[in-house]
Amino acid sequence: MSKRFNATTRYRFTSWTVGRQGRDPATACRDGRSHRAVVPLAVVSVLVAGAALSGCGRQPDSDTYTVLNSSTDETYHRWDAEAMARCGKQLGVTIEQQSVPAAQVMTKSLRMASSKSLPDIVQFDASEMPTFAEAGGLIDLRTLGLGTSDIPQGIVNFGSYKGTYYGAARSVNTLALFYNKDILAEAGLKVPTTWDELRESARTLTHGKQYGLALSAGGAEDGVFQFTPFMWSNGGDERQLDGPRVVEALDFWKSLLKDHSLSKSTVSWTQADVNDQFMAGNAAMMINGPWQVETLNTKKSLHWGIARIPVPKAGDKSVGPLGGAVLTVPDTGDRAREKTAGRIVACLSSEKEQLTYALNSWMVPANEKAAAQWRKRVPELDALADQVAAARSRTAEVGAGWSSVSLALQSAFQSALTGESSTSALKHAQQRATSGN
Repeated sequence: MSKRFNATTRYRFTSWTVGRQGRDPATACRDGRSHRAVVPLAVVSVLVAGAALSGCGRQPDSDTYTVLNSSTDETYHRWDAEAMARCGKQLGVTIEQQSVPAAQVMTKSLRMASSKSLPDIVQFDASEMPTFAEAGGLIDLRTLGLGTSDIPQGIVNFGSYKGTYYGAARSVNTLALFYNKDILAEAGLKVPTTWDELRESARTLTHGKQYGLALSAGGAEDGVFQFTPFMWSNGGDERQLDGPRVVEALDFWKSLLKDHSLSKSTVSWTQADVNDQFMAGNAAMMINGPWQVETLNTKKSLHWGIARIPVPKAGDKSVGPLGGAVLTVPDTGDRAREKTAGRIVACLSSEKEQLTYALNSWMVPANEKAAAQWRKRVPELDALADQVAAARSRTAEVGAGWSSVSLALQSAFQSALTGESSTSALKHAQQRATSGN
């Protein structure tokens, strides 16, 4: 155990390896760890209901509380352990951390529910939380004393399902346009703000081995996460995937590929791959998120900037996806432990702890006061905070049905970007999403 850890925190690190792509555990949809298990809601409901009705089958240490999260990366595991040590000392309890890859949080939670051994707190990716909430497996955090007065409504919605606040976010993230300052300056180009400007700039900056833009359109959640700013900023709706505004957004991606401004490998790249291309000088611009900043800063010769993702036309609002995880309290039937778990969540998501975590991870604090301090400390990411302010949750409209929407869009990208028309690909996507297959 590191000497930096408080004695009240047990460092139990489950040693799965996730590689460089798993640097930030905040969400599974933005760095390649996107192949999450899709578990039918009926299965979730049976397992979760069984756990709640039967009570907690384990006999836990009365002063030891367990948090299940996806902090498998050593750095993030350490940051979480240190935060839990501080909160454990403050609350007079021991907080034990269990970390599994993001793709396994849901399935691990279900196994623990079936064996009546649910942890006291689960950190779910926000896109997965509604599935557990729909099954009746989570406690309303407001009933445990957690308030939302200092949290923007969009982030409250991010942690809510059907109006009930189940998940407290410590930090959130979204996507932005990263650009190579030197390359744009040499070409005499300003940072693009509209689709027409982005297309023209990307075309101008494409030559030799250098592409004008890099983005992820892979058949996984990475690609869906990256598509949503184009879909939503254009007025598209995930409830109608074959609608004209969604078709236009996918056609715009196809136009970039037709111009050769995107690599053909776009259809297989994760967001980590996109960052590699940008750092190698193979892309003048990229769509990516703040989890890449730590890696970008290791290359001192790379002078990069960040801006909002371009919109269809001047005056439109750039609407990106909120990414990140939320701390939830499972319904175990032990009300006393649930109340203490709520106090732990409140501490971990407090203004002070949010600022510390956000400064470590380059994410944006969920708390408005902490976010204001964060802007002052990292002014180079101010545009990201603006993007977060207008961002929205992927599950806001479809709730637990997001997994079906995501899988349908993933298939559509692969078809449309390799030859099929956007209209046809998205028509099939809509049929697939509504059928649940």
